[in-house]
Amino acid sequence: MSQPIVAGSKFVSHESVADWAARCLDTLGMSAADARQLADSLVQTSLWGIDSHGIARLPHYMERISRGSIKARPNIGVKETGASTAQVHGDHGHGIVIGHRAAAVAADLARKSGVGAVGVSDSSHCGAMALYTRPAARAGLIAMAFTHSDSMAAPHGGTRAFFGTNPIAIAIPRAGHEPACLDMATTSIPYNRVMNARREGHPLPPGVAYDEAGQLTTDADATRALVPLGGSEYGHKGYGLALMIDLLCGPLNGNPYGPTISGMFTALDEPRHLGAFFLMLDPMRFAGGANLAGVVEQIARALSGEPGAPLMPGDPELREESVRRVKGIPVEPVLAGQMREWTKRLGVEGLPVDLMV
Repeated sequence: MSQPIVAGSKFVSHESVADWAARCLDTLGMSAADARQLADSLVQTSLWGIDSHGIARLPHYMERISRGSIKARPNIGVKETGASTAQVHGDHGHGIVIGHRAAAVAADLARKSGVGAVGVSDSSHCGAMALYTRPAARAGLIAMAFTHSDSMAAPHGGTRAFFGTNPIAIAIPRAGHEPACLDMATTSIPYNRVMNARREGHPLPPGVAYDEAGQLTTDADATRALVPLGGSEYGHKGYGLALMIDLLCGPLNGNPYGPTISGMFTALDEPRHLGAFFLMLDPMRFAGGANLAGVVEQIARALSGEPGAPLMPGDPELREESVRRVKGIPVEPVLAGQMREWTKRLGVEGLPVDLMV
């Protein structure tokens, strides 16, 4: 679901933002291919309306690259550990570049053996997980992706941050349409939405965050922990998912978990040591595989005929993308200022004209 547009935001074409971002990343030392992949991934996320993980994250990423806590040119290693398993060692490169590499390995394994399970170690923040599951499902696979982060969310029954927002994405082919794609955090909102709210000075929705005293708050500046999915009463569901995802992404890959991970926004000079886990299946290896995509479409049509005309998971993002490809991507005022600062700092050209003043 897209987030409210901040007053004073300017809409700029996604192509111009992507070109500018790629120039910046290239100037910071990334290869041309990696710079373009990262820029396009962030812009794609913004097109979906997931502004918490879109182009708004670029200044943060560039700061980390400039400090060396994200390597511009990592030596990413891939080791196949079995007929259907592999480990990707990220060498502290950018998580989105590493994530795309790992997803491709998982997809190749799934096509060869029916299942592809890939762990990722020593990575960094890898953005929206749908970046990896949608393309795989578009190519006919069932795709699942998980990652974790430092302490941002309270466990159920507690009010102090322990787990990350630990998102999960699952995408399944759908005949004649883009895949059905669930992409969600295990908290009520992602923490990057808190950072956006702090930057732009707007409130959070009620019931999604705790302050230092353990009280619910809508003040982004006062937020110290997010509420697990399900809220303060039913949050055992989000809490349980967060724990299991943390184990799959951290300890399984030899990486730390929750409170032992360095902070995304507080330890800018330290590598994150983040993990991820990708699981992909070839549906044709199963009894219903040949008809699965068609059944998904049947379900979508049946749902559309129900009261309220429910959409399939992932469809709201596609609707938003169709609007933003025409209208442009919203760039909030403070973000626009950060983009101007980085343009000057790096000496690059190509900042969209509407953002120059």
